[in-house]
Amino acid sequence: MPWPLYLAFKQLFPSGRVSFITIISTVGIMLGVTIMLMVTGIMGGFGYQVGRLIIDTQGEIQITARHLLEGDKTGGVEKILAASPSIVAAAPFARGVVMIEFASRPAFPAIQGFDFDRMKKVIPLERYLLAGSLDDLDDDSVILSSMLARSLGAQIGDKVSIFSPLMFDRLNRNEVLLPREARVAGIFQIGHQQLDSATVLCSLRLMQDLYGLDRRVHGYNVRLSPGENVDAVAAALNAALPPDTRALTWLEANAEFQSIITFEQNMIFFLMAFIVLVATFSITISLLMSVLRKTREIGLLGAMGGKARQVALCFCVQGLFLGAVGTGLGLALGFTLLRYRDHIVHFVARLTVGQDVFEKFYQFSSLPAHTVTKDVVFIIVFSLIASTLAGLIPAWRAAKLKPVEALRSE
Repeated sequence: MPWPLYLAFKQLFPSGRVSFITIISTVGIMLGVTIMLMVTGIMGGFGYQVGRLIIDTQGEIQITARHLLEGDKTGGVEKILAASPSIVAAAPFARGVVMIEFASRPAFPAIQGFDFDRMKKVIPLERYLLAGSLDDLDDDSVILSSMLARSLGAQIGDKVSIFSPLMFDRLNRNEVLLPREARVAGIFQIGHQQLDSATVLCSLRLMQDLYGLDRRVHGYNVRLSPGENVDAVAAALNAALPPDTRALTWLEANAEFQSIITFEQNMIFFLMAFIVLVATFSITISLLMSVLRKTREIGLLGAMGGKARQVALCFCVQGLFLGAVGTGLGLALGFTLLRYRDHIVHFVARLTVGQDVFEKFYQFSSLPAHTVTKDVVFIIVFSLIASTLAGLIPAWRAAKLKPVEALRSE
């Protein structure tokens, strides 16, 4: 082993034991890496969870236009979708906002109508049903989100009244349109507070009647074959669709919401990086103290023929070693905490605000987590570089010492 490396480890482990300063420096890096990993994992989990919910409720691609589209299979859009080998299924939809009333309790949810026979191949709604069955759904029934059903007090089999904007249009023509009575055929829960609080699903025919669409629709939800490139398929569809009709990927259709999550993740990661930088200062301070304590030994090394770069290497290796050990321990602790994150959060929630408050404000029944390989690699590289650079100042100080002056030091 080269003597600079031997001397570096000798200073880290004097007399074969771990020094207190070495422990403190390592723990600082470990905690910094742990926090960075947990923050990126949890923020990435929120983004990943929202993405999966969007795909499960909208499909990978949405076809929309400035005007209403023909909803029958003879339409031009239908033919283009059927001709694409990358598309497994496509389901037309119509959406809007209505007022729904039950037992004198009003609500103003978003409503979306599907062709359920085709929708089953695009959106796995059965997975999210809490009560009822899709087989019971017809043109005179609806499926309510769980929190909406709870706020209305509606249960399976109850009848609700639906008031649509078409009623106001008819009033302007001196016509009266009575509210539509619909039976509650099911209750679903996606797992996200915003989606579960005010959403109604119904048949496409019912939605077309509520909004006076005839046989027309607002767009199509598209499901792709596994492994297909969403962006490439969307580009191919846009090349074939009419100019006023667009194919949007799930990310483009929800670009504003996704950009907010990405911005928050990057900003929090940037702020958390300073924790690692602060921890590296402990390495710098401990190595500077080592230089001051061992000034005569450094001078002796120079007098015996040791070169300045070899003396500097001794302290850089110490910084790199402390960073590597702290990073490894931090990754182990971070992944362990992510593994048991829900247990920890539920325990803290019970001691403080309560689990219901957590679900209300953070809109998730459990704390999501999703780590990306490139984020973990960045954390490792950043931590190692910061730790190595932390040893440069002590290394430069040691390399600048002249042997004669160092030997005369007391």
